[in-house]
Amino acid sequence: MIDGILEYLSKNHDVYLKAVLTHIGISLAVVTIGILIAVPLGVLCAKFLKLSQPVQGLFNIFRLIPSLAVLVVMMPVLGTGLAPAIFALTLLAFPAILINTSIGFTGINPSVIEAAKGMGMSPRRILFTVEFPLAFPMIITGIRTAAVEVIASATLAAYIGSGGLGELIIIGLRLPSKAILLVGGLSVAILSIAADVILAITQKRLTRHLWLN
Repeated sequence: MIDGILEYLSKNHDVYLKAVLTHIGISLAVVTIGILIAVPLGVLCAKFLKLSQPVQGLFNIFRLIPSLAVLVVMMPVLGTGLAPAIFALTLLAFPAILINTSIGFTGINPSVIEAAKGMGMSPRRILFTVEFPLAFPMIITGIRTAAVEVIASATLAAYIGSGGLGELIIIGLRLPSKAILLVGGLSVAILSIAADVILAITQKRLTRHLWLN
């Protein structure tokens, strides 16, 4: 089996590299969009508790819908390729980032905020120099969860022609070829583990940097 995997990689390294880079590109785009939208929304949910339940409930519903089902539904609207794939996977990334951001902010001790106000800090300064550093560990945990889920689910995007490692899995199933199937599946697993480790290291370093400053 290992010989078959090595043989496939030696003969198709260009195809493999393209699939890996496409998979990483899709995942990075989705997680980035998720952060840009879900983090501010999570802060709003923490600040305005009346928004929290309906907003989080809505995105949890999206999380329950299989990504493949969303891809199929969006095909008539967005067609095939990257657009529907990124849309569907972004819905998957939102809940973990949104909920963890909200929990991170609501978990801050009110006395800390009162102390910051007593020092004459503006609401903006309190948000970025007090609340975000305190909530950061929870936020990055949500991002780690979302990243792993997105990398794993991005394999489904291959069914609508967006490329990535999912194509290798599809080819491996159709031929059938256990070697190609394992190349695709193991690569996705390795990417998921690598993303989690990188984000864990980033979390430790940024947390230390935020507290030192």
